[in-house]
Amino acid sequence: MNFAGSFFNSTDQEIISSLHKGGIEKIKAEERLFNRYAYFINEAMHKYSLPQEEAFDAYADTILSGLEKIVNGSYQGKASLKTWLYQIFHNRIVDLLRKKTTNKNSIHRTIDIEGLNFSDSVKSIVQKLVDKTDFDILKQKLNQLGDDCRQMLQQWAEGFSDKEIAVLLNYKTPDVAKTSRLRCLEKLKKLYKNEERL
Repeated sequence: MNFAGSFFNSTDQEIISSLHKGGIEKIKAEERLFNRYAYFINEAMHKYSLPQEEAFDAYADTILSGLEKIVNGSYQGKASLKTWLYQIFHNRIVDLLRKKTTNKNSIHRTIDIEGLNFSDSVKSIVQKLVDKTDFDILKQKLNQLGDDCRQMLQQWAEGFSDKEIAVLLNYKTPDVAKTSRLRCLEKLKKLYKNEERL
């Protein structure tokens, strides 16, 4: 991979090089990249009045997207890693703010059992069937994700914090656990989207 004439510095080059090597070097480089621009989170909280959770999620999503693009060769080095990642992060924030605004103005689109002309007992049965179907589909999708993701998402659904999950599942830090959880949620989302296309 030739980045001659590109705008990044030697630290950028080291990170990119380690990401392409794989193994423990790749893991360390991922962590290094994640920590390097974590101050973006505070910036988003102050500049856009976002809650820490949302700013963190947008940042983790940015890093995951950036890592994927670096490894698959989409990142061309026409801007420094910082500038390039900040642009991705900024786009995520804009999407998030746009979604929030749209959600405030839109009508809730889920099926409202109450609005249908059923007797109370039939409504109750229909709601149970909807809930059971949703739960069965979710269980099936979780099993498709594999043990690690399934365990993590089950613990998260039961109210365990990322800190507790990090301890229970032997992740290095709560941040690493959270990033892994976001990856698992992204995989789960893709499984649902793939089913919608069928």
